[in-house]
Amino acid sequence: MKTEVRPNLFTKPVNLYYMLLGSTLSLSILGVVMVFSASSIYSLENNGSTYAVVLRQIIFLVISIPMAWVLSRLTLTRWKLIARFGAVASIALLALVQVSGKRVSGNNNWINIGFIDVQPSEVVKFLMILWAGFMLAKREHNGVIETNVILLIAPLFVFCMLLVLIGKDLGTASVFALILAGLLWVSGVRLGVFTGILAVGFAGLAALIYTAPYRLDRLSVLINPFADGQYKSTGWQPAHSLLGLASGGFFGVGLGASRQKWGNLPAAHTDFIFSVIGEELGLFGTLSTLALLSLLLFSIFRIALRSHEPMVRFVCCGIGCWIAIQTILNIGSAVSVLPVVGVTLPLVSYGGSALIATYMGIGFVIGAARRDPKIFEDLKKSDYKWLR
Repeated sequence: MKTEVRPNLFTKPVNLYYMLLGSTLSLSILGVVMVFSASSIYSLENNGSTYAVVLRQIIFLVISIPMAWVLSRLTLTRWKLIARFGAVASIALLALVQVSGKRVSGNNNWINIGFIDVQPSEVVKFLMILWAGFMLAKREHNGVIETNVILLIAPLFVFCMLLVLIGKDLGTASVFALILAGLLWVSGVRLGVFTGILAVGFAGLAALIYTAPYRLDRLSVLINPFADGQYKSTGWQPAHSLLGLASGGFFGVGLGASRQKWGNLPAAHTDFIFSVIGEELGLFGTLSTLALLSLLLFSIFRIALRSHEPMVRFVCCGIGCWIAIQTILNIGSAVSVLPVVGVTLPLVSYGGSALIATYMGIGFVIGAARRDPKIFEDLKKSDYKWLR
């Protein structure tokens, strides 16, 4: 005799929609607050105002939210049309960076458009996921299951990675590689083949690290960033990141009271914002951030699993992998279990290109949730029309 499962917070379909919106907005608000705190000293020194950096982040957020709303209303037919040109647009954007790009912190991955610098590789992450989801869905619709999935999507991903590596941005290239691995996994690649691909990928990564002394130095400081001869060079960032996290205690030293942001921790408002959260808000703040990110990822993957449309499943899974990968790489760098790779924390770190690209992905997932009959039926009953 089967027992009926009573609906709860995690099983009722419409709650996935609320979790997605709630976690996204909560992380965005947390991001604005922590960007303001973490960037205040840097902003004062470089811009003459403590508000300059956070005001730009607020502007990016004001642009991102309506954009995500518009994208969430696009039909699947329109998404498929955009996806057809996703790979071509991606290659064009990355090639443009190499032709007329701007070098920042040793990486040539930015383009100056007059009043601001943009990072096309962030948008390319979404476009490549969209294109790959379209290609995998087309394969499934046509019933050509025997098609080699690796040859279907991997070559263009690898080409994009090579363009990024020309600009010496190993962190972004690693994100592309791991997104590809996630898409191959959800597409049903056999375990043996998948393991072989991972082995080749890690061998390539090891070669890239071994042939670049500065990357090898970043890897070596993981053991002890405070070691003599390393602390004042490549160990400086991970060492002061750990000092910030260690000094936070359970509830932190207080919002705005970070000591590491006073010139000790470079990129405090971007790559190492998690350390500032740990210092100012303590273990409570870091665990709350992780809980919100986990809730976001849970809702994305659950919405993906509920969809009957292959493209929606693949794209949502790709977006979930993208956010999860960047979270792991960013926090792994902050706690010094992974080398510093220069990857931002989704929705929390400062960065207009990253924020807009992430909201593009979330806009797609919101649209996927709205197309779910059970979710949309419950949304129509809501008293808040803006949630529908």
